[in-house]
Amino acid sequence: MDILRTPDERFADLPGFGWAPRYLEDLPGFAGLRMHYLDEGRRDARQTFLCLHGQPTWSYLYRKMIPVLLGSGARVVAPDLFGFGRSDKPAEDAWYTFTRHRESLVAFVERLGLAGATLVVQDWGGLLGLTLPMDMPGRFSRLLVMNTALGTGDVPLGEGFRAWRSWANANPDMDVEKLMQRACPHLSEGEAAAYAAPFPDARHKAGVRRFPNLVPDRPDADGAALSRRARDFLSRDWRGATFMAIGAKDPVLGPPVMKALASVIAGCPEPFVHPEAGHFVQEWGDEVARRALAAFGD
Repeated sequence: MDILRTPDERFADLPGFGWAPRYLEDLPGFAGLRMHYLDEGRRDARQTFLCLHGQPTWSYLYRKMIPVLLGSGARVVAPDLFGFGRSDKPAEDAWYTFTRHRESLVAFVERLGLAGATLVVQDWGGLLGLTLPMDMPGRFSRLLVMNTALGTGDVPLGEGFRAWRSWANANPDMDVEKLMQRACPHLSEGEAAAYAAPFPDARHKAGVRRFPNLVPDRPDADGAALSRRARDFLSRDWRGATFMAIGAKDPVLGPPVMKALASVIAGCPEPFVHPEAGHFVQEWGDEVARRALAAFGD
């Protein structure tokens, strides 16, 4: 298998992102692959926040939330999925599957021994992450959910998502910097460039290309049955606290989709709707983090 590793120099002097990189090279089932993650705060902190990114982002997405969460005395862990950020990037598109991504997260959580953590998700971080609590008892006690969904395969995909998938397939070397600037017009040039840092060329973007096509769009698609089981678990068996933040300007996973998801999660209170935020809610994340901590009583 051809494995790519983005040169370290591309991650030099990233705006607002001064945390030290950490790596795991011994995840069971992923021999020969190195996963990057951030791990900040005391290991014995009362609360740990596990922050999962989506596409085409990486842990840089959480740079505005991390200081607020750390300020509460918490520990913050933020991995980069394989194919993203500082993690290794298999060059073959076919390597990337729903199941493989999910298995890497299970292995990561178990490797770090996380317990009673707050699961923080958005975009693919949610499609994957929301399937974890049902199979990892004791690992998660709370949810912080931003614009995302469950890929159950029994609900038609919206027109907005189908248009996004078509565009992504027509642009296999998508310009991540310009995409983020369109979605988040307030980004500085340096911040937008930081999102593109992991991807020096099209070969490094196999994981980015694959994600739109991995969303389960039929009942027998990879991940669909798992996601239906997660839906059942969250509606019937979830007993933890939940905070939901919605970026109102997201044309695909905005208020209608998120309020439907809120109705699935047992005990989910009325979501906080940020009127200026788009799909990448974390770019307005300092306010979201403060509101979440207040809601959780941290």
